Amino acid sequence: MIGISKLYCGTVEPSDALRYGRKSSELPSHLLQFSSDKKPVVVWNITRRCNLKCVHCYAQAKDMLFKNELSTEEGKNLIDDLAQFGVPVLLFSGGEPTIRQDLPELAAYAVKKGMRAVISTNGTLISEEMARTLKEIGLSYVGISLDGMEEIHDRFRGVKGAFKSAIKGIENSKKAGIKVGLRFTINKINVSEITSVFNLLEEMDIPRVCFYHLVYAGRGSKLVNEDLSHKETREAVDLIMDLTKKLHEKDKPKEVLTVDNHADGPYVYLRLLKENPKRAKEVLELLEMNEGNSSGRGIGCISWDGEVYADQFWRHYSFGNVRNRPFSEIWTDTSEPLMKRLKDKKKYVKGRCATCRWLNICAGNFRVRAEAVTGDVWTPDPACYLTDEEIA
Repeated sequence: MIGISKLYCGTVEPSDALRYGRKSSELPSHLLQFSSDKKPVVVWNITRRCNLKCVHCYAQAKDMLFKNELSTEEGKNLIDDLAQFGVPVLLFSGGEPTIRQDLPELAAYAVKKGMRAVISTNGTLISEEMARTLKEIGLSYVGISLDGMEEIHDRFRGVKGAFKSAIKGIENSKKAGIKVGLRFTINKINVSEITSVFNLLEEMDIPRVCFYHLVYAGRGSKLVNEDLSHKETREAVDLIMDLTKKLHEKDKPKEVLTVDNHADGPYVYLRLLKENPKRAKEVLELLEMNEGNSSGRGIGCISWDGEVYADQFWRHYSFGNVRNRPFSEIWTDTSEPLMKRLKDKKKYVKGRCATCRWLNICAGNFRVRAEAVTGDVWTPDPACYLTDEEIA
């Protein structure tokens, strides 16, 4: 996760994170990526069921009942363990998390245990009543997925009317006083919609947006040919920086992040090195605190059936099941070979990654994407768009 507004627009200084000792338990949410202990943010896919048919769904969700989901009681036991372990944020995802009737009960329990509870949703089921309930239980944030404006979004989501329902979910969340953000997965089909997304941020006064680089997992594995070329990726990241800066110059700042491609960090730094060398030095310090990709360390995933993964995209390799062992034990068990290597993956990456000057602030980028294309977890991430000259 690369904070474009934090880094490029200077909304965060290194001293901001240092003030809290860089401890996950002490840092406010917007500084959590700069923690030193990297207590994992946990994505819990509480259900595989979904009312939409998204073409890039990593969970391959369907609109049907699945009988192997963790029960409410099992979920609370899980939350007890996560809270004791020091997990700072529990992200409820799916499928579509709002389909589970006990979502408010589980989220309220997580808040009671001292964690920040957030949800990742398609937004279509967030009624005014649901939004009020989520606000009352202390939900910190609602991330609503949009793949573009109406035509493109409905095409990606496989259901006509999905866009209008998502917009209504945004409006209901804002009305209830919940912080709302957008989630946008970039690819060839919708990259031209980036400007429209920024316009929507301004028009609806939405405070946050995350632009996700495509990861080849689940149904998204069929979209490899729809991923941007390296040149197109650079152009998209430049555009995101330009539009973020314009909003800040108009005194309408938004929190803008890119996710799932840590080449973005050095790319932002290299651009600032030409435009503002003093700020570039501060950004480099922040990127060193961020430490790059954190799959298997600073982010983890628990599936609807209790399986534990390095992140939400790595669903073909489980480290164990919380029905058999607590997450805290599974996560710290470095007798598991892959888990051990993911804790310090910089030692194991190959090729240009191994000699890259940015390895300490990228950590080898996305291993699951490298494996999807080459079959080898440790080969270079094919989505890294930095040139040989830039990494030398």
